[in-house]
Amino acid sequence: QHLIDGDLSANNGGWQWCASTGSDSVPYFRVFNPVTQSQRFDPKGTFIRHYLPELAHLSDKDIHLPSAKNRPENYPSPIVDLKRGRLRALSAFKGV
Repeated sequence: QHLIDGDLSANNGGWQWCASTGSDSVPYFRVFNPVTQSQRFDPKGTFIRHYLPELAHLSDKDIHLPSAKNRPENYPSPIVDLKRGRLRALSAFKGV
């Protein structure tokens, strides 16, 4: 509803495809990883630096996934362990 060129069928299907939550013909082992996507498509962390200025001081490498050592004191820890989550998803997909 907020897109100038919004189209429910195109946008909804596109987001489902990007998040690997829709029904499509890709192999089961395609699991979306936001850190990998950030590293690949925004290697300098421009988006993160803009919207999370508290992380702007981090290196281009560290900004995508701040460690406990280099993130600000009040910055939250990751909610999901992406490696474990991927293995869990692959295990679940194999049973389908």
